[in-house]
Amino acid sequence: MIAELQQFDTELFLKVHRGLSNGFFDWLMPLVRNRFFWSPLYLFIVIFCIKQFKKQGYYMILMVLVTFAMGDMIASRLIKPNVARIRPCNEITLADQIIHRVPCGSGYSFPSAHATNHFGIAVFLICLFYRRWKPILPIGLAWALLVSFAQTYVGVHYPIDTFVGAILGTSVGLFCFYLYQKIKPKA
Repeated sequence: MIAELQQFDTELFLKVHRGLSNGFFDWLMPLVRNRFFWSPLYLFIVIFCIKQFKKQGYYMILMVLVTFAMGDMIASRLIKPNVARIRPCNEITLADQIIHRVPCGSGYSFPSAHATNHFGIAVFLICLFYRRWKPILPIGLAWALLVSFAQTYVGVHYPIDTFVGAILGTSVGLFCFYLYQKIKPKA
């Protein structure tokens, strides 16, 4: 069962990594997965929350940071070292099939911390703002999906790594929203 799942994951990885290869994605996807690319969005979220919600906005930002920290810690410090799955770009059996679009890194692959963190933040923000602004649902999910897809496209994660990261991040985002509901100041 595990061998079949790994085979499926490798085949799907190659379909995304090599099969969808094109000049536009080769330019865009390395940017999409770069944390500095999203800095203006992060700055907007901070300014928006503080300006619109005053004291409560600080709690919102604090919980976004907690969401990020919790997701990153669970994925990178707890799960990755225990599963110890080699990244596809470091996998010897795939060496002749990898297109090096970004540096590979020496860390492990499962689960994707990028997927975990972005889904966690997206889900937390969706829970926070959905009643006021419905478009945040498709926008937030599209953002997290795009970052996750980029991880596979550039060759640093298998699709299952990003899928499990998405599930983990969604769980962390929901949990942190629950915590936020408990600690937020009354408006």
